[in-house]
Amino acid sequence: MKDSIIRFRKPFAVGFVVLVGIVLAVIILRMEKTTVEEHHEHSALEHEHEEGHVNGPHGGRLLSDDHFQVEIAIYEQGVPSLFRVHVYDNKKVVDPDKVKLTIELHRLGEKTDVINFKSEGDHLCSDRIIEEPHSFDVKVIAEYNGRVYRWEYSQIEGRVALTPEAAQSAGIGVKTAGSVQMKTVLELPGEIELNADKVVHVVPRVSGVVTEVYKNLGDEVKHGEVIAVIDSRELAELKSEYLASIKRVELAQATFERVERLWKEKISSEKNYLASRLALSEARINLHEVIHKLLALGLSQNDLNNISDKEEASFLRYEIRVQSNGVVIEKHISIGESVKEDADIFILADLSTVWVGVTVYAKDFKIVKSGQKVTVRSKVLGLEVDGILTYIGPLVGEETRTARGVVVVQNQEGQWRPGLFVTVEIVQEEVLVPVAVPVDAIQTLDDKSVIFVQYGNQFEARPLELGRSDGQWVEVLHGLLPGEKYVAHNSFILKAELGKAGATHEH
Repeated sequence: MKDSIIRFRKPFAVGFVVLVGIVLAVIILRMEKTTVEEHHEHSALEHEHEEGHVNGPHGGRLLSDDHFQVEIAIYEQGVPSLFRVHVYDNKKVVDPDKVKLTIELHRLGEKTDVINFKSEGDHLCSDRIIEEPHSFDVKVIAEYNGRVYRWEYSQIEGRVALTPEAAQSAGIGVKTAGSVQMKTVLELPGEIELNADKVVHVVPRVSGVVTEVYKNLGDEVKHGEVIAVIDSRELAELKSEYLASIKRVELAQATFERVERLWKEKISSEKNYLASRLALSEARINLHEVIHKLLALGLSQNDLNNISDKEEASFLRYEIRVQSNGVVIEKHISIGESVKEDADIFILADLSTVWVGVTVYAKDFKIVKSGQKVTVRSKVLGLEVDGILTYIGPLVGEETRTARGVVVVQNQEGQWRPGLFVTVEIVQEEVLVPVAVPVDAIQTLDDKSVIFVQYGNQFEARPLELGRSDGQWVEVLHGLLPGEKYVAHNSFILKAELGKAGATHEH
């Protein structure tokens, strides 16, 4: 009997304990509810990520707590990025004036943006622009009908995580943002041209038939070198006349000496003496005239001395020699061809220096001056050279409204080829800018110029507002602060990683 009582009391005791626990739980829950109501606060924390969130009627992220909902979207169609928030109670639109809303954006680098809102039509609109990147941890605080609602979620975009070992293996080079001494540069279009002062047109000077040609396009020539030979009747006639003139002078000289001796001996008259002296002078004049014609054709005095009537075949031979060094850039001669005395049979150019034809726009006339130092740069060939702006034309083209400038550039190695388009940079001033980054550090993402900032193992694409550039550095007006670490080398690797991950600009 006693055992039965004991067995009966044990289940009763257990049941009593369970019952007491239920009662206490109900009391505690009621107390907590009362406490919340007394403080007019209701907390519903949602830790959501980009994937899997619910969209509202307007395409924004929908945050819910029982019957109360807020729909958050970043609106940026043709206007600066702003938050637009629609509020619902039991799926009905709530008057935005009845809701107080605050959003905190926690970014990399422990930077926090606090966003307040104002009513605008049927929705709430942020009181400030939402700066890029739109990548942050979000805290939402809404007050409605005496209650406070809270949500948290993360919106991540444009980020790549790399361990220090992986970053080092990829050759990621990081620098600290700071001031840079920059040159403000004016860039003008230009084109490499032949130095017009060093272009030589080779003409035969006499007509004839081409018998030999020694040079082709691209060949180098030296001063005094024979580049072609022609047979010329005109030259043969001049050579014959030269020999005849020499003999006439010799004859006139002998006659004059004989008459002069007889005149002195009073055997011959003075009239004969004067006539013989005149004949000698005329013979000498005729000889000098022929000599000048032959020298004008390029023959030397040594060539004249070697003219002999014993070698009549050489009378026709005319050797065309160049009078300067250069390269054959045009050739208009071939063996057997008949050429005239003024034909351009070769065009030579000395390419040791070239001209850069510069287009100077009217708006830059106050900046561009003759005598300025400039830098000529070819991005295609990766070349640059310094020079002097030696000339600016006094006239402005009627159609182009530009003036022509000329820069002389040394070209000993022949790298600057005429016809090559180049950029001519003129330094306007040197200034110290607060923040600048190397040109190669900047990448293009979603049609925006970005740079990758580093915080720990995270690399985030940061859109930039850029200013002046000197070709090596670019001024950063907005988007990067002094002291922040950014990727200066091989940032394209991070851009490629974003592409692999399918990182897009979504809100």
